[in-house]
Amino acid sequence: MGETTEPATAAMPDYAGIRRINVTTLRDGVAPGHLFMSPQSILEPGAPHGLQIADDRGRVVWYLPLPEGEYATNLRVQSYQGRPVLTWWQGEATNTGVGMGTCYVADTSYRVIASVRLGGDLPVDLHEFLLTDRGTALVVGYRNRPWDLSPVGGSADGTAIDSVVEEIDVATGEVLLHWSGLEHIPLGESDLPVALAGDGPWDHLHVNAVGVDDDGDLVITARSSQAVYKVDRRTGEVLWKLGSGASTFALGVGVRFNWPHDAQPVGGNVHRIFDNGANIGMLGYESRVVWIRVDPGTGVATHVRQITHPEHLSCPVEGGAYGLPNGNTLVGWGAAGRISEFSPDGELLFDAEMPEGPLWSTYRVYRHEWHGRPDAPPEARFDGGQVHAVWNGATGVARWRLSAGPSEDGLREVDTAEWDGFDTAVKLPDAHGAAFVRVDALDADGRTIGSSPVTPIER
Repeated sequence: MGETTEPATAAMPDYAGIRRINVTTLRDGVAPGHLFMSPQSILEPGAPHGLQIADDRGRVVWYLPLPEGEYATNLRVQSYQGRPVLTWWQGEATNTGVGMGTCYVADTSYRVIASVRLGGDLPVDLHEFLLTDRGTALVVGYRNRPWDLSPVGGSADGTAIDSVVEEIDVATGEVLLHWSGLEHIPLGESDLPVALAGDGPWDHLHVNAVGVDDDGDLVITARSSQAVYKVDRRTGEVLWKLGSGASTFALGVGVRFNWPHDAQPVGGNVHRIFDNGANIGMLGYESRVVWIRVDPGTGVATHVRQITHPEHLSCPVEGGAYGLPNGNTLVGWGAAGRISEFSPDGELLFDAEMPEGPLWSTYRVYRHEWHGRPDAPPEARFDGGQVHAVWNGATGVARWRLSAGPSEDGLREVDTAEWDGFDTAVKLPDAHGAAFVRVDALDADGRTIGSSPVTPIER
């Protein structure tokens, strides 16, 4: 909220949490750019976790390790004050999908320049962090509130989780909109049985995405009510409902969706929705990305098109879809542990697996063109008979040049190696008397774009 508070990170750089995706399909037509993801397992909170940017071969460009027990989501490129920035959420999470943390904004050198929390300096939930062209952020929060749940078969003195959406001025922290799900959506519209909450709070809506429509109003996705809501950005009034039992629209063939994520307006009253088709412990269908057109004039919602995975993946939690500038669609299949990219006509162009299978996932995945350049120069590190050229976050490196010699001013080129991620290994020279090395990062034209200090060899 106008501050440049650095996020908590591991005390020392630790790359044990890197989980390089296994790319199984890579065809012509894939959109340019890097993949932005946050591999995670809610079932292994003690395992190393981190944010990462990778290329289409799964090679990691940037990795930010997290402290033990913390998670991160929604790593992506957005625009703030007219400049490209890197944004993400980071904090603690429960196995019910509730997050308590902070949203961060970093520049192209990976320096945090702003952070966002809910009004009153309250923690933000993990599901959404959307910067707008107004210099504001749209975020979600979950708040436990005493609530009479008897209308849905619960206790009169029960506790409900209120899904809150706020629009916050990033520079000042001023709250411009506060929207409460409990105050706008009747309890009976939730499809999550109150009995499933047991002695805990009942998750009435479980809002998991916010988008901005053509007219500037908001589109809010709610998993527990299996619905998408159009909300007046000034007043918080619900303008229409799509998909729930209280839908404003008659649902045409192929429109109904189940336990959705990430509904986003794409123009012309069309909305792209990640339809999970399933929920944990409940029978479901294969997941899909579906485009639905709503017509407020006729009161009808119609199916436009959809994408499913050739392997008929079913994703009970997480997931999302992202429209790319060339017309492709990037899909993160959430708990199914897969990432795919499809052409406009539905051809599978890119497919990758999380290395640990479905126990590991990335809540969302994005593709962006990104030009990162760390403030610090490259480093030469040593491991047995290898020197590691390390430049975490630098894009545009094509090759590494290794120079070695008997003295700091007596270096000569001894080897080059193709860039293989921000940590690229090169064999140490066997030449007698080599005591110092330097590694130089070269771009595709062979120009030097960064050099390490001359470093004594550690054998």
